[in-house]
Amino acid sequence: MQSDDASKMPVYKKRRGDRKDGRLIRSIEPMSIFALYVMGTRNDANNYISDSVELSAIDKYVHKKRAEGFEGFNSMYVMVAAYVRGVSQKPGVNRFVSGHRIYARNNIEVSMAVKKELSLNAPETMLKFFFRPEDTINDVYKEMHSKISAYQNEPDSDVTDSFDKFLSTIVKLPRFLLRFVMKFLYFLDYHDLIPASLLEISPFHGSMVLSAVGSLGIPSVLHHLYNFGNVPMFITFSTNRHENEVKKDGTIVKRHFLDFNITTDDRICDGEYYSESLHELRKYLKNPELLENPPKTLVQDIP
Repeated sequence: MQSDDASKMPVYKKRRGDRKDGRLIRSIEPMSIFALYVMGTRNDANNYISDSVELSAIDKYVHKKRAEGFEGFNSMYVMVAAYVRGVSQKPGVNRFVSGHRIYARNNIEVSMAVKKELSLNAPETMLKFFFRPEDTINDVYKEMHSKISAYQNEPDSDVTDSFDKFLSTIVKLPRFLLRFVMKFLYFLDYHDLIPASLLEISPFHGSMVLSAVGSLGIPSVLHHLYNFGNVPMFITFSTNRHENEVKKDGTIVKRHFLDFNITTDDRICDGEYYSESLHELRKYLKNPELLENPPKTLVQDIP
């Protein structure tokens, strides 16, 4: 279902069977329902996609945004904004499986590990960012840059206090109690009994986890999904690869590439849908200028 006005998406009223973080999809075909029991965990259902795009358009766009005053702007913001825009057109990739049911997520939530500084033993935490389907790349930058800067530059920042305090408390428990707590959390999650306040800060519940591994000096890796929580997608990317291309006139041109790997939960949508979603993502990575304005239409997921 499409809406020609991005600001006028239909307002959904919660129904019996919905979760705090998503709407139960009731039109799933029987084979897809059966697959939820054949592949009981996310790591039973992992699919891997490897791809790359030439970076000249992104590099040019990054220089433009930095000249406009967007401090620290880089390809990471383009990747996230392209993902958010892709979800606005292919919302099926923002579904998730929980309690052997498939849900359409209420919003777009991206988690990412962030270090205090780029050194081996620097503290690290998981930050969570919240987006709407109509967000532009400027909205994405504002949400992400403010939280990252607060964590890295403000000693008393409360950006990560809640989740870090929660983890600091439970990891002090004896091992047998910690194992019990994790089993209890799995039970609560299965039955949608985890408090909304904990879902909001949990990086294990969301649309996607992103990892920019280029700064580590390694190529993009294939990452597993987490069985705890409900994140259906993990994207890693690197901008370290260069290739020399020989043109027809014999001259050599050095090409710069963004390589990315996507791990997906096979149960939330079929291969054709994933394929079209990948084409959507590549479209915006190759033409980041398209992300400057809100989408002309928003697509609502199936009922």
